[in-house]
Amino acid sequence: MQYYFSRMIAGSFEDTMSRAIEELQKEGFGVLTEIDVKATMKKKLDVDFKKYHILGACNPPFAYKALQAEDKIGTMLPCNVIIIEVDADTTEVAAINPLVSMQAVNNPGLNDVAQTITGKLKKVVESI
Repeated sequence: MQYYFSRMIAGSFEDTMSRAIEELQKEGFGVLTEIDVKATMKKKLDVDFKKYHILGACNPPFAYKALQAEDKIGTMLPCNVIIIEVDADTTEVAAINPLVSMQAVNNPGLNDVAQTITGKLKKVVESI
């Protein structure tokens, strides 16, 4: 099983980013963090990098359920969604597959949460 879901989108980086945030909101996610990898690489390493953003997405009710089942699961939160500019007219969107990442945690109480969040993130990626 692959550790992420991805899809190529015909459209600009900026439009795809806006659509990703909208689709996340439709599925009950908020964006807690946003990392501009291009700007960070330039600032920290003085290297040029493609447009690449990491969105730290969180669905509070499900995060709460996961934390109730496993209090160290916060090390795997939030769920990351990435937006990558392939070229001026193509953008890739990818999201973590929680079912794969949570397999590392031996806690059956997380299975329902992981399945639900996996479905929601998959829907986000497919809906953009």
